[in-house]
Amino acid sequence: MAATALPPTAAGLGLRRALLGPLRAAPEGSFDFLEAAPENWMGVGGALGEAFDDLAARHPIVCHGLSLSLGGTTPLDDLFLVRLRQFLDRTGCVLYSEHLSACSDDRGQLYDLMPLPFNRGAIDHVSSRIRHVQDMLGRRIAVENISYYATLLPADSPGAMRESDFINEVLHRADCDLLLDVNNIIVNATNHRYDPLDFLHAMPGDRVAYLHVAGHYDEAEDLKIDTHGAPVSHPVWDLLAETYRHFGPRPTLLERDFNLPPLDELLGELATVRTHLAATGAASRRDAA
Repeated sequence: MAATALPPTAAGLGLRRALLGPLRAAPEGSFDFLEAAPENWMGVGGALGEAFDDLAARHPIVCHGLSLSLGGTTPLDDLFLVRLRQFLDRTGCVLYSEHLSACSDDRGQLYDLMPLPFNRGAIDHVSSRIRHVQDMLGRRIAVENISYYATLLPADSPGAMRESDFINEVLHRADCDLLLDVNNIIVNATNHRYDPLDFLHAMPGDRVAYLHVAGHYDEAEDLKIDTHGAPVSHPVWDLLAETYRHFGPRPTLLERDFNLPPLDELLGELATVRTHLAATGAASRRDAA
């Protein structure tokens, strides 16, 4: 199983500036860990920096990067990676993840996550860059399956691969872990007409470091938009339950980036995560009896 300092039944929330006060005031045990985007906190001082340091001192922190552009064509920024390693070490970050995507070109950041072509050339390219990042950071990282709305290679193109085969080969070649986003599976399965269970069951359980669940927007019956701005939908909850049944419990992060509700509402959704985790644990104990 992928190495993580979090217990498999840990349930966490995203650390957003608008939630700093409520998170600091939350009763002990309201959540098990926090996920932060390091780009939003590196070098931040003053009251915001003090609030972050207070939370990091009291709760496990995982970091989810936004800007490495692992699949991009411009050189990786080694100076940034040095600063990132210092930040991860200073905060005692228990796990670092990034997106299996490109987010920059020769003009700079695109501020969006672009899919990679699912072929051998892209595997060679992104695997090499992931290994370099791991060497610079001195730790294994996890990469996330992203949501996407167009493919760069038609499925019948020479050398084209299934997304699940592409991800498996990258994980093997880079020797890294997987941040499995359950919402993204539902979004992509709907938009690209494949079976979400087939994709889920094709993922390597021993590489799954932790999970994401989030909300999306139903633009149409056959089109979902990944927004992180709504409550988790029933299909995502159902697939999360199947994820636990198939792989066993994994640390799970509830993502909410926009239209943030009061913390009590987020904790209500986190209680649903914990309910599914507890059900999986109870079933495992019955099977072992």
